[in-house]
Amino acid sequence: MAAYLSLFLAAFVAATLLPAQSEALLAYFLTDASLSVPLLLGVATFGNVLGSVVNWVCGRFLRGFQNRRWFPVSANRLARAEAQYHRYGRWSLLASWMPVIGDPLTVVAGLMREPLASFLFIVTLAKAGRYLAVAGLTLAWL
Repeated sequence: MAAYLSLFLAAFVAATLLPAQSEALLAYFLTDASLSVPLLLGVATFGNVLGSVVNWVCGRFLRGFQNRRWFPVSANRLARAEAQYHRYGRWSLLASWMPVIGDPLTVVAGLMREPLASFLFIVTLAKAGRYLAVAGLTLAWL
């Protein structure tokens, strides 16, 4: 149970703007035959998607504070993000699994008022695909 909880927490934190990494932990747990591979994949995906939802919520509700001094994004940068999002649209969320750009994309989706249902669908596909690839490579290597 501790393995699943630690994987969930690592995946959750890794999906937020905080620096963390969950793929190595998943690969490590995949080497333990007593743990369920489908459950590990489900827990990692759920934690990572939930962390992305936190980013989406932050983007969704922080937009109202864009004129405040403490707002973390300048008006110029916000305009550029909007332009990029509108150019590539919601399908840019398929890159939400990628390091560096993925987490900010989920915040931008909230800022751009992406509906939660489409956000969840696309982000879940991306995150589950990444963890399936990690599992496939790890298990093939073993």
